[in-house]
Amino acid sequence: MDCFALLGEPRRPWLDPESLKQKFLTLSAQLHPDRVHNAGPDDKAAAQQRFTELNAAFNCLRDPKERLAHLLGLELGARPKDVQRIPEELIAVFSEMNQACRDADTLLVEKRRTTSPLLQVQLFERSQDCAERLITLLQKMNAKREALEAEIEEIDADWNGADRVSALQRLEEVYRRLSFFTRWSDQLRERNLQFTL
Repeated sequence: MDCFALLGEPRRPWLDPESLKQKFLTLSAQLHPDRVHNAGPDDKAAAQQRFTELNAAFNCLRDPKERLAHLLGLELGARPKDVQRIPEELIAVFSEMNQACRDADTLLVEKRRTTSPLLQVQLFERSQDCAERLITLLQKMNAKREALEAEIEEIDADWNGADRVSALQRLEEVYRRLSFFTRWSDQLRERNLQFTL
């Protein structure tokens, strides 16, 4: 399925989020299955299928990482492989994130095992400090994601005039870095959420 074609968007790395959303809302209003409620079962099933595909296409294109994976898959014939080896320039960020997650996990285990109200109060301050550290790191990850999104916009600005092979190689590298930051952000959010429970 070509998500770009389904939403009537040009096949390129950057799409304006608000324009994409408006196009999706317009198309979903036109293709909504409720519009064929008097039709036969085959027409209803086809309408539901079109609507499901439209939703999937929108969800793919609105997320920069998924949009890049889809674009690279269409342009190169296969989705880029997620690389498990952390690039040299991200090792310091990974180390900091990994240590914060280990510290949070240790503290969360200690919190679950602590039944004494007095000890729970003592753990509260440590929990707050740990949660703040996770939030600070999450903000750092978000800033790095925003920088990568700016790089996608920069590549997109010269998309039609660029050497397509080098532009695709650059996009593949951005995709991989975006994958790391997305994964790490999810890990930080998950642990931070556990502190609020």
